[in-house]
Amino acid sequence: MKTTLKIKLNPSSEQFVFLRQTMSNFNSACNYISNYAFSNKIFSKFKIQKIIYHDIKENFHLSSQLIIRAIAKVCESYKINKTKLHTFNEKGAVIYDERIMTWKGQEFVSLWTINKRQNIPLILGEFQKSKWDYIKGQADLVLISNTFYLIATLDIQEVEQQTNIDVLGVDFGIVKIISDSDGQSFSGEKIDRVREKVHTIRKKLQSKGTRSAKRHLKKIRRREQRFRKDVNHCISKKIVQKAKDTQSSIALEEFKGIRKNERRYRKSERCRFSSWSFDQLRRYIEYKAILNGVDVIVINPKNTSRECSNCGYTDKKNRKSQSEFRCIECGYHDNADLNAAKVIRTRALVKKPIVSGALKKSA
Repeated sequence: MKTTLKIKLNPSSEQFVFLRQTMSNFNSACNYISNYAFSNKIFSKFKIQKIIYHDIKENFHLSSQLIIRAIAKVCESYKINKTKLHTFNEKGAVIYDERIMTWKGQEFVSLWTINKRQNIPLILGEFQKSKWDYIKGQADLVLISNTFYLIATLDIQEVEQQTNIDVLGVDFGIVKIISDSDGQSFSGEKIDRVREKVHTIRKKLQSKGTRSAKRHLKKIRRREQRFRKDVNHCISKKIVQKAKDTQSSIALEEFKGIRKNERRYRKSERCRFSSWSFDQLRRYIEYKAILNGVDVIVINPKNTSRECSNCGYTDKKNRKSQSEFRCIECGYHDNADLNAAKVIRTRALVKKPIVSGALKKSA
């Protein structure tokens, strides 16, 4: 299984300038290549390299391998859409492979720059060190908040899938981000406080509309993204570990069209619904499950919040409120999110052979 690892660099002030100029030259070369490719409708790496390689070499002072990587980056972008000119930000990622990048233990990385190769110090945490042996192939040099990182590719061998004797149903919600069929929920006051605080600050800044306010909005957006990512990693890790410990598969709802249903919620709840990255959380659960040998089952989400986990009766009136579920047929009463998680588990148990096969095809 291929995934990525974010590694922080600690260049000197002089090395920072070299890396920054290399990044600028690389993306300027990408724009030059893109203009040529789009104007002449030539999107083949080999044809472009044969025609304008020497022009790029003379104008942008890049190494041969970085020129090849720039051509590849442009051509890859046009595989998706050839109808409009593609432009590249001067702070866009620089693609390094093993010919222009050498890892020197866990202390330094040697990178080609416009001023020859530079040995850049690394800053590694325990997590990065634990994944070090899996680093393979190329890495992307990125600049985030004036700090350089290498996004390295990891090639991790998948764990043999465990024998599952049960299913853990998982429901995604508004107040509780996740509820499972065992009665455990993952949310809390901290997440709500952060969401409400960010929403309030964003409204004030958007109403001002000044340059300073827009810069502040960008900082808040990045801070909120980091918060969501951290919480989603923690939640997904706990869910997968629980499934592994209990020898259970994980049952999730299909997410297609989830944003289309946003209007069914009250206006006061829409901010909660739209501000959380449920798709990211699901992807984290799925890839962590693969690494731990846990099977993931995807089920149809239709009426999971209206179906009774006790008798199976489905009716809109069963859902009394956001948090309360009471079946009008059998009188079963439960938390609405917990009931939905139990329904998801039941559907996965009944249709497991069929749904598991569908999942493998989609993967």
